[in-house]
Amino acid sequence: MNAPGMINSTRTLAFGDAAIAEAATLIKSGGVVAVATETVYGLAGDATQPKAVAEIYAAKGRPNFNPLIVHVLDLHMAHRLGEFDRRAEALAEMFWPGPLTLVVPRRAGAGVASVATAGLDTIAIRVPAHRAMRALIEASGRPLAAPSANLSGAISPTRAEHVLASLGGRIPLIVDDGPCEQGVESTIVHEIDNATRVLRHGPVSVNALLATIQARAGEKWRDIPGVERFDPGLSGFETRIEAPGQLASHYAPSKPLRINAIHAEPDEWMIGFGPIFGDASLSRSGDVKEAAARLFDLLHEADASGKAAIAVAPIPGDGVGTAINDRLRRAAHPR
Repeated sequence: MNAPGMINSTRTLAFGDAAIAEAATLIKSGGVVAVATETVYGLAGDATQPKAVAEIYAAKGRPNFNPLIVHVLDLHMAHRLGEFDRRAEALAEMFWPGPLTLVVPRRAGAGVASVATAGLDTIAIRVPAHRAMRALIEASGRPLAAPSANLSGAISPTRAEHVLASLGGRIPLIVDDGPCEQGVESTIVHEIDNATRVLRHGPVSVNALLATIQARAGEKWRDIPGVERFDPGLSGFETRIEAPGQLASHYAPSKPLRINAIHAEPDEWMIGFGPIFGDASLSRSGDVKEAAARLFDLLHEADASGKAAIAVAPIPGDGVGTAINDRLRRAAHPR
């Protein structure tokens, strides 16, 4: 007999019509499947079915106060779930489909299970760009709640084999469509009453967000007190969990992790960047976009090495480097 929460086996199917059809059948029956997205692999279930969302939480071992991102096909579908102010509309039109999540007021009668929003009166919505996730939303005809497809708090998966290593025996199916292009989770923006907060850094930078608000919403952001730059050290952003990835310890390997390291100690596996090579490098040319795409891949490799700890070279804080450093700070946070 299987242990609670376990199944006989987890199958991996290459992306294609047959894989999507099988995955959609599982979704419609209240099951969950792992699927590739442009950011990381997601663990998808029908956001309108409480049982399906509970299956996601159970598979991940995720705290039920942490809300999930609901993935939809387009802005029209998003409007059925949430209420968009002027800024949210401008950001959605600019960055969707893509790696931006908008936290907006939940629309009355949206039909999304309250467990997916952790009982909050807001909802986190994203329109993904990846063909596999888009095909699954279309084939299932459902909005899909889909956090990263890994055990809660562990390293996020950017390949199907990462998912299998973390959730093998806990989910029935993985739709494999190769490595994820972006390699870090979406930027999350809390957008209500034309007041903007960045809850999680990601591929869409703060500067790009602010430029869009200025250009498309007709506002000069420097004159608007509602725009706030997110700083992980500000406790006000940590006291209430409003979106995924806000827990202090997150994205964590099983080994201790030291950041901003210039060289490795004898017991450390070194992840390099730029002129610091290490055992493997995020980017020898110092390209932060390449580093983002390789980040979780190398954390998995380091965690599986024979060394007792992990060290990571300094990463510049510009652009997506902000997101990389946010993930590394959380991965290094004591548990």
